[in-house]
Amino acid sequence: MAVPAPFAEVADRVRNWGRWGPEDQIGTLNLIDQAARQRGAASVRQGKAFALGLPLSEAEGIQAGFIKGRVNPARSMIQVNEPLSADPDWVCSSEDVVTLALQCATHWDALAHCSYGGKIYNGYPASSVSAGGADRCGIHQLTTVIGRGVLLDVARARGLAALEPGYAITPDDLTAAATLGGVEMAAGDIVLVRTGQMVHLRPPDRDLIAYTWPSPGLTIETAEWFWSRDVAAVATDTLVFEVFPCQYDDIYLPVHLLHLVEMGMTQGQNWVLDDLAADCAVDGQYTFLLDATPLPFTNGLGSPLNPVALK
Repeated sequence: MAVPAPFAEVADRVRNWGRWGPEDQIGTLNLIDQAARQRGAASVRQGKAFALGLPLSEAEGIQAGFIKGRVNPARSMIQVNEPLSADPDWVCSSEDVVTLALQCATHWDALAHCSYGGKIYNGYPASSVSAGGADRCGIHQLTTVIGRGVLLDVARARGLAALEPGYAITPDDLTAAATLGGVEMAAGDIVLVRTGQMVHLRPPDRDLIAYTWPSPGLTIETAEWFWSRDVAAVATDTLVFEVFPCQYDDIYLPVHLLHLVEMGMTQGQNWVLDDLAADCAVDGQYTFLLDATPLPFTNGLGSPLNPVALK
């Protein structure tokens, strides 16, 4: 398989296969150790909490058929005021069920989500993902994702409310955002990159097409920025995560392949960052305790979640 040179060169430099042993299935999340968690806890100064997840709603969902089979949540009732005793006026119960794509809203990707050249992270065969799900590197391996979160507000660092459609984020943009926040990166940090793209989800001008394409996002070159700083995971406020349309015509979703396959770095999409960013801009604190532990779907390729940032 011919791999474009710019991609192959970065892939060789950031590959983490074997770094945490031949059986490793969580990649850069190994970097979140006790010290990293303590650093996150030390970021809690005022007790302010920010929920970073989109509603799990069929009516307000962000899926519009652009990705095959990825549907918004469909919730239905299986019990409505069902009597649980002989007296129907005593104890009753109501329950519901939901069907959803695990990556339909705010989510983490499992490391097994993408493959290329017949391999997933750590050299496991792509065939380890089957109709039964991910036998290796499934989302259930991410038992705890909690540590110091760092907001890199790229839009604000460039003096914008939102980045231009299709803007390709550079390493210099990330450095500028870290400088804006007065943040010195440390091993095990969880980075949230804000582009301002969620402006397209606000009523009354909600536009799912504008939210999806063209979209600002990360580039191949930024993978080395995260790798050199031992970042544990990265999430953005966009649907695609990386710049879209893609950076190169001859390789599709290259940042996905670098992060998930080569680095073993969990990535997240559709994170709601605007309120958090506005607060950070007011008090100047761009670090926080972040609890972003996914739901433990066994062998899942991703998981919805409602991350919480605590400042």
